[in-house]
Amino acid sequence: MATSTKDYTVEGMTCGHCEMSVKEEVGEVPGVTVVEASHETGKVSVSGEGFTDEQVAAAVKEAGYTVTA
Repeated sequence: MATSTKDYTVEGMTCGHCEMSVKEEVGEVPGVTVVEASHETGKVSVSGEGFTDEQVAAAVKEAGYTVTA
């Protein structure tokens, strides 16, 4: 399986602490190797193998935020 990168729009991130919370939770999803988050753009970029959109959305929700796209 090849490494893929997907971008998500996350609602509610307003600061660096928000970014860290999202990165921490999404980083625990099996198969995820790299997570980049920006509260300025509201975007999260996830790289790895074998993760699903549903897993990422659930991890973002666990951090207290919502994937909107």
